[in-house]
Amino acid sequence: MKTNLDALVTALYVHLDDHVLPTRRCGRGRPSVLTDAELVCVAVAQVLLGCDAERHWLRLAPARIGHLFPRLPCQAQYNRHLRDLGPVWVAVACWLARATPTWHERLRLMDGTPVRCGASRVTVNRSSLGEIAGYGHDTSHHAFSWGAKLMLVTTADGAVTAFSLAHPKELDERKQALHLLQVRPPAEGPCPIVCDKGFAGAGIQAAAARLGYRLIRPRRHDEPHPSPGHAFPAWLRQRIEAVIWTLKNQLGLERHHARTTEGLWARISQPIVALNAAIWHNWLTDQPVKRSLTAYDH
Repeated sequence: MKTNLDALVTALYVHLDDHVLPTRRCGRGRPSVLTDAELVCVAVAQVLLGCDAERHWLRLAPARIGHLFPRLPCQAQYNRHLRDLGPVWVAVACWLARATPTWHERLRLMDGTPVRCGASRVTVNRSSLGEIAGYGHDTSHHAFSWGAKLMLVTTADGAVTAFSLAHPKELDERKQALHLLQVRPPAEGPCPIVCDKGFAGAGIQAAAARLGYRLIRPRRHDEPHPSPGHAFPAWLRQRIEAVIWTLKNQLGLERHHARTTEGLWARISQPIVALNAAIWHNWLTDQPVKRSLTAYDH
């Protein structure tokens, strides 16, 4: 188990340091204990080892990855450096997705999911998430929640090629999807995107077509039955549902405990990068495509 994690973290650091995140020169003040590439690797190891709390992780880290990273920051430095990465998370996630063979396939999966940020009025008032979080309806669980909306576009094997966060009241699911497809193309060129019935409508289909994407979704009850041979591929919808379940439950996205916008972005990006890193490493080492992430657990 430990050897698998060591191999993943080592390979990830080498590729990030060489191709994605070259070491930046330090300006004024005390230099960071870890470079950006090292910090991403430590954060990925935290997610794969199931340590949701940073305090617990920094106590465990010297025993688990101390032979790889002998210098580790304190909790305040670690948390601040994670928040300061900002767009670096997107660059790393996209690079890992492009490095997998399924990036070149002309098929993408898309879905949105609520990210809960509070369950009480006290939490809502004390947090600093007002600019990104709001009350919205969780259709899959038939409940209202206070939080943000996460939109994901993935390949067929689950690698996240694009993602974004939005206020559930300011941008609905359709507008958020169109904005994501426009500012962060999830594929090399035009391709079909499998999504759910929430993306129905002539407006969003026409707008997506202008961007080069054909939306494939299940039939609504008020629509005619499809012709033979044009049935909706429900098994593909199961894949992105499995990706969302993995991110939320197995990789700790549901337990983010963020209280600021920068912290929420960092703690959502962490499991996404960890998922892409595991898929990328499985391809790199010729492992089964749908190999479980538990190989990197305790």
